[in-house]
Amino acid sequence: MATHAFGRNTIRRLIAPKVSSRIASHRHTRWVVNSPIMPTASRTLSTSVLHDNSDHGDLDHRMPVTKFTEDEEMVRDAARMWANQEVKPFVREMDNECKTRPEVIQGLFDHGFMGMEIPEEYGGSGMNFTSACLVVEELSRVDPSVSILVDIHNTLTNNAIRFWGSEELKEKWLPRLATDCVSSFALSEAGSGTDAFAMKTTAAPSDDGSYYILNGEKLWISNSKEAGVFLVFANADHSQKHRGITAFMVDANTEGVHVGNTEKKLGLRASSTCPVVFDNVKVDAVDVLGEVGLGYKYCINILNEGRIGIASQQIGIAKGCFDVAMPYLNDRTQFGTKLADFQGMEHQYAQIATEIHAAEVMTYNACRLKENGIPFVKEASMVKLYASQVAEKAASKSIEWLGGIGFTQDLLAEKFFRDCKVGSIYEGTSNIQLQTIAKKIKEDYR
Repeated sequence: MATHAFGRNTIRRLIAPKVSSRIASHRHTRWVVNSPIMPTASRTLSTSVLHDNSDHGDLDHRMPVTKFTEDEEMVRDAARMWANQEVKPFVREMDNECKTRPEVIQGLFDHGFMGMEIPEEYGGSGMNFTSACLVVEELSRVDPSVSILVDIHNTLTNNAIRFWGSEELKEKWLPRLATDCVSSFALSEAGSGTDAFAMKTTAAPSDDGSYYILNGEKLWISNSKEAGVFLVFANADHSQKHRGITAFMVDANTEGVHVGNTEKKLGLRASSTCPVVFDNVKVDAVDVLGEVGLGYKYCINILNEGRIGIASQQIGIAKGCFDVAMPYLNDRTQFGTKLADFQGMEHQYAQIATEIHAAEVMTYNACRLKENGIPFVKEASMVKLYASQVAEKAASKSIEWLGGIGFTQDLLAEKFFRDCKVGSIYEGTSNIQLQTIAKKIKEDYR
């Protein structure tokens, strides 16, 4: 694949020359970001950065949530350009073949998109959560199958290791996750989808506690065909119920790990989704992520921020629908008038555009809440719920606007229509999001 303006780790190449000058005259932003010039505080269980202690009395310098820093804008633009140049030509082919091209995956690593928040000392891009979400959004405008690979890898696995991994695990996996190793998040099972803690996968400790034996089957596991490592949740002590759930980093080449056939899905076909069987898999105790029995807490915390990533994907899908439909509406003429100029049509796309903007504001507000250590669980559920609804509406309407050609594979509108549906299902169904929102609202009024 041609690289054009891109080179090894595009993000670091773009950002590095600007760091020294901005240290001397930094903008008056009011958020804390994980950028090379704004190191974050250490974390325990929380996935959020501690509060900025600067004076918040002067509101004049507070930036809108959709006004991004120079670094964030450069990352967004780099992702947009790369996706259009290097991914778009292969979108239909990858969808038909139900497989992401290896050179696309390699390109994600080469340009720094797979190590967005991994610190530079581990080979990552050292960016912040907002930047990661912007990359997911831009990739989704072209191919949501590629974006979900990036989203799961960055917001779930990479961050789980950064937050709770031992130094040994960080040194072992973070450099590879930033440069050449795809990860997979192995949680769901046949009997534990929404009820994730009803999992049957076991992790039996050895007599001396030096290793565990994993047995069980995970279902609907994204990235599983390409994964070099699995973040696996298994119960090390069923007598403790969910408090026995423990997280393990499992090398995909470990004996007893078997990845099944790719599921035949409605959408996101190029994203591998497979069953994964763990048959007497021996995992050393040093490969336990965090503490034994705290896996359920890690899972809850990491999925909360993962939902913001899914919202970013859904916004990208909605914008991708506009990218397909609006040029057509501005070009096609009926009864001597461009379709875009009919008032009935104007009202429809104006409404959808308004809803996309609302979802965007909600999503990047949730990003800033997370980055500043402000509780964001309710907002994360809200943005995932709402963005998935907006994406479905935008995808459906865009096909209507395009007419007959929108119903064919000549354009990508029908693919966006298929791809968006899972947004109301994975990483917490819409009903679960509503439950979470309602719970938080009741807490506010007690």
